[in-house]
Amino acid sequence: MAEIQLKSLAHSYEKSPTGAHDYALREMNHVWDQGGAYALLGPSGCGKSTLLNIISGLLTPSEGEVLFDGVVVNHLPPQQRNIAQVFQFPVIYDSMTVFDNLAFPLRNMKIAEAKVMSKVHEIAEILELHPVLNKKAKNLSADEKQKVSMGRGLVRDDVSAILFDEPLTVIDPQLKWKLRRKLKQIHEQFNLTMIYVTHDQLEASTFAEKIAVMYGGQIVQFGTPRELFENPNHTFVGYFIGSPGMNLLEVQTTANGVSFDGIEIELSDARKAMLAKVPSKNIKVGIRPEFVHVWDKPSENGYECEVQHVEDLGTYKILTMKLGQQIIKARLDEDHAVPQQKAYISFPEQWLKIYVDEYLIGEELV
Repeated sequence: MAEIQLKSLAHSYEKSPTGAHDYALREMNHVWDQGGAYALLGPSGCGKSTLLNIISGLLTPSEGEVLFDGVVVNHLPPQQRNIAQVFQFPVIYDSMTVFDNLAFPLRNMKIAEAKVMSKVHEIAEILELHPVLNKKAKNLSADEKQKVSMGRGLVRDDVSAILFDEPLTVIDPQLKWKLRRKLKQIHEQFNLTMIYVTHDQLEASTFAEKIAVMYGGQIVQFGTPRELFENPNHTFVGYFIGSPGMNLLEVQTTANGVSFDGIEIELSDARKAMLAKVPSKNIKVGIRPEFVHVWDKPSENGYECEVQHVEDLGTYKILTMKLGQQIIKARLDEDHAVPQQKAYISFPEQWLKIYVDEYLIGEELV
């Protein structure tokens, strides 16, 4: 297994890029430690697959370096990087049996047949492929083919890392959770370095120890699922992580804190002092729906809202309200009283985040 480091890495598909808008990947520095289980999370078009293909050697970066255990590998082709990559759609040999598909990478390396037999059966056991080992791959279902494709990546002992590029897209939804758990089990059993690309936050959080969130060709935050939820470092992370995402309000500074639509939110002296030093006018406050306090009667420091909609999701409810001209969402437990027509809300300051130019600031002062 390898530590993978990205050093001043950037990539453009343009021959002569003239600005940041021409880059699929903007300059980044990042490290994936050896033996970790990581997810690369972000929407379509943010640069996830481009980054994965650069790590594997399928694509040469325009700028910067990729290092495996401190050694620059930019010049090495994929086969010399010892990277196993599992793609969105299965890559297998339809004319071969499942056994021969799994054995192919090992036989290609001239591994002894006894070792091939042992390793193929070990992976088949983990992925529950024993019942179809002697079947031709062309006769398999889509999810079985993808399991074989995964197995071809997992069967080798010498890989530096295994890269998964949205591998469960073609899998039946009922099997996705089971396969994610299988991959987690494989990671724990073999201590492999795994990077799992997805646009699904549930997939990322159930698989990975740490998640790198990508937006606009950059990794805007790298952390545990809990860190991304409780302390989103960028407004996109706040919006993208969580269901529903973070409430984000454009505000202006005032003597007592910040305001929007004539509604003032008081802040601590430390936060006011911090904002007084900020030259930018692009200031937002954010709070997760889970942390908005809701009452059905007036309360001290509460803001009166117009209740617009209640969505009952069984174990909890999502309350949509209008405060000034802004839409605020709050998540209520199933036993919480649901206000009718009017609600009164407050924003606990320990959960209120402040963003300047989209990035979180001032946590050390709170």
